[in-house]
Amino acid sequence: MHRTQPGFTLVEIAIVLVIISLLLGGVLKGQELINSAKVKNLAGDFRNVQAMIYGYQDKYRKLPGDDNGALTRFSPNLSAGHAGNGNGVLQGQWNESDPAAASNGNESVLLWEHLRRANLATGSTDFSSKDAAAQALPTNAESGRFGLSGTKPIKTMLGGSFYACSDNIDGKHASQLDLALDDGKPDTGSMQAIAQSEGTTQADGTKDASAQYTDGTRYTACLTY
Repeated sequence: MHRTQPGFTLVEIAIVLVIISLLLGGVLKGQELINSAKVKNLAGDFRNVQAMIYGYQDKYRKLPGDDNGALTRFSPNLSAGHAGNGNGVLQGQWNESDPAAASNGNESVLLWEHLRRANLATGSTDFSSKDAAAQALPTNAESGRFGLSGTKPIKTMLGGSFYACSDNIDGKHASQLDLALDDGKPDTGSMQAIAQSEGTTQADGTKDASAQYTDGTRYTACLTY
């Protein structure tokens, strides 16, 4: 005697498909919210650092990092070599990591020590060595480096007083970031970006910006003020 194996009805299949579509929709919406939050976080870095710089200048009439009175300005006093030269220019590449004397051009590292000692930025104030500075320097939502300098990082950028850069940003996020802060194009406007090569940041001032953003490619995005 053969027994008939019951199958799924069309109604049951339809219910399963609806449940699957709802789950997929929830996952995609959640990912969209995560991406949106990440871009907002990246954009916040650029907006906040500008306020920090102007806040320091308003408070001390000096540029953080370049402040030649920084050694005795804070308590406890900074160690020798942790003051700038006071020439009004933030020297050094944006992604320097060695807090050597300002005469060596690393005011872009001392910038963060000065801002934090002035309670205008959060984070460690230990810049006593290269290793300590490497741990203290700020990172972005993509685990890349965030920094600021008076040295132009991308050859095609417009002139400005300061240049803030953030690296290791996926092309999809970099495009949205550029659109939020500028014109959405990597090679025009006040924000420009350059693709990283084998994980290495290319924003050293010698290269032109990329012509377009590509998902899956990592970029360094820079904004001029």
